[in-house]
Amino acid sequence: MPSATCHLPPATFPATRLRRTRMQGWCRELVREYRLHPSDLIWPVFIHEGKNKQTPIASMPGVNRIPLDILGENAKSANQLGIKAIALFPSIETKLKTPCGDEAWSENNLVCRAIKTIKDAVPEMGVIADVALDPYTTHGQDGIVEKGVVVNDKTVAALCKQALVMAEAGCNIVAPSDMMDGRIGSIRAALESAGFQDTMILAYAAKYASAFYGPFRDAVGSAKNLGKSDKHNYQMDPANSDEAMREIAMDIAEGADMVMVKPGLPYLDIIQRTASSFHIPVFAYQVSGEYAMIKAAVQNGWLDGDAAMLESLTAFKRAGARAIFTYAAVDVARLLHE
Repeated sequence: MPSATCHLPPATFPATRLRRTRMQGWCRELVREYRLHPSDLIWPVFIHEGKNKQTPIASMPGVNRIPLDILGENAKSANQLGIKAIALFPSIETKLKTPCGDEAWSENNLVCRAIKTIKDAVPEMGVIADVALDPYTTHGQDGIVEKGVVVNDKTVAALCKQALVMAEAGCNIVAPSDMMDGRIGSIRAALESAGFQDTMILAYAAKYASAFYGPFRDAVGSAKNLGKSDKHNYQMDPANSDEAMREIAMDIAEGADMVMVKPGLPYLDIIQRTASSFHIPVFAYQVSGEYAMIKAAVQNGWLDGDAAMLESLTAFKRAGARAIFTYAAVDVARLLHE
């Protein structure tokens, strides 16, 4: 990353003409400060039960729910393009949802089988699994609800059980996205006690109560369950920045190996502050609403989709993100190979 401190002498015209290095493509490439590479990209994949049937997600053009019988081949193709990690998000059958989300810690649940499927097909592919209860609960909240409130400590206990079955299935990185207090330390302790000391934790440390999550909730089937409820009493207020630094510092102290800022583009300032303040890998998430806005504009002929996507992802790198979750990972990786 370029130094934040400049000691250049005052520029004077015409001795200094900044356009000189912009005039030709070969020179622009030589002096480029940031480069996007396929290995920077993490591919979030929606999975569902079924055989040989991908289900399109209407609010996310180009994105499908993928069944396990073709998940392995999809993982192989992504890996061949240079993508090093896949993040799993399940669409759970309604009959398996309960108020407490018990299916989340079933050893044979959809995510655990998906982890094994990917590892059998591409052993070297990194697998990230989301630790949260919302895909599994009848109410669509990320935790256990009592008297209309998501309770913290009982939810953390459930998340520990969920993380353990994922680790047992072969998951490389468990990614708590729930925003409960103390869950990173509890999950780290549970993993250590069970012999999973090498399983990494990606903490969704600064996850905001954003309006940009709508298409994702359609994709995992929690939107209908959530109804008119919201997640403001545990996800972060979009107006707060210092609070994000406190959240991130706590998660690092509790044992996080890397931290996430979510959403991405509306929170570039948070990514930049985090990268500048903490010596830890910072990941960014180009969330479903960000992706959908670009795709909708493309469908209306308002944007060059490839250029807009590359520019958006490069902005994350410029702000300080080491890796980026994007639903466009496979398409972007192909572009980067051209």
